Amino acid sequence: MANAKDEFFMKLCLRLAMKGKGFVSPNPLVGAVIVKEGEIVGKGFHPRFGAPHAEVFALREAGKKARGATLYVNLEPCCHYGKTPPCTKAIIEAGIKRVVIGMIDPNPIVNGKGIEELRGKGIEVEVGVLEEKARKLNEAYAKFIKERVPFVILKMAQSLDGKIATKSGESKWITGEKARRFVHKLRSECDAVLVGANTVLLDNPSLTAHGMGRDPKRIVLDGKGRVPPDAEVFRSGVERFVFTTKFSPSNWRKALEERGVEVIVREGEEVDIKGLLEELGKRGIASLLVEGGGETAGAFLEAGMVDKILFFVAPIIIGGREAKTSVEGKGCQNLQEAVKLNYLNIRKLGNDILIEAYPHYVHRNN
Repeated sequence: MANAKDEFFMKLCLRLAMKGKGFVSPNPLVGAVIVKEGEIVGKGFHPRFGAPHAEVFALREAGKKARGATLYVNLEPCCHYGKTPPCTKAIIEAGIKRVVIGMIDPNPIVNGKGIEELRGKGIEVEVGVLEEKARKLNEAYAKFIKERVPFVILKMAQSLDGKIATKSGESKWITGEKARRFVHKLRSECDAVLVGANTVLLDNPSLTAHGMGRDPKRIVLDGKGRVPPDAEVFRSGVERFVFTTKFSPSNWRKALEERGVEVIVREGEEVDIKGLLEELGKRGIASLLVEGGGETAGAFLEAGMVDKILFFVAPIIIGGREAKTSVEGKGCQNLQEAVKLNYLNIRKLGNDILIEAYPHYVHRNN
């Protein structure tokens, strides 16, 4: 049975796993700790895609001390050959006596098979220690590995009255320095960031991590070809994509392709969000940060494709009928159709308030 000691070491695993944020995708974030007679004899984390897994680093550090020890790991050890050999084999050979796991790996190739293999060799296995925290840590991985589409985070910075810009279009800066630094770090942890054409035309953003880590891939949603090819978002350095329709000018598409931008033309008058996510999934993008504006936010929410929201609310009131709101689009006819939010977490960042929540879509029956 799990106890306070198990939870203590599992928390350490989770902290170690966080060190891989922004580098391991589409792999999961994993940390591992080996304990013998109350002493930590080995620890490690998965540092980047293609590198050895957390368990391997921990076992290397522990050496012969691993025999008879307990291994803590936030995700079920793999039992198949991929970029690296199976961790279960290394655990068995090292003589580990007990394995404590945060959550079962949702990858169909693993999904309980690693646990079965360990138990089959006489190793005691405990599953579900700090499971909720383990699931949240790897929420993007879990969705991508099961559905092959990215986990979508909708981020918005708005005034207290829900405005993202003044009636003249001014939007820099609604939130303060701490909130902006949070977003820059968030970008570094996501595979890609997406904005609509209006956001590029109004703000001309770079969508970089501003030195906070790895820059994400950049995506623009522009059905009619309005964004100039020399916009900041199209600067080289990372992969860039534009999703458009047949209604955009062919010479505009060609100009973008000459700058190294991948142009993806979708059928219909507007870019369908589900199809867009499927295309990104094919390109190995496991997490997508949608930064706006209001029409783009509305499109993703109406499609039922937002997995998590991060709304920053600044202590200002902008007002004005013509000022843009954070979520536009068609909207709902009655309150029963409104998107409900679960598991709200509210905290302060400087003078701003950050609201974190998970949408619940009635029409998706989840």
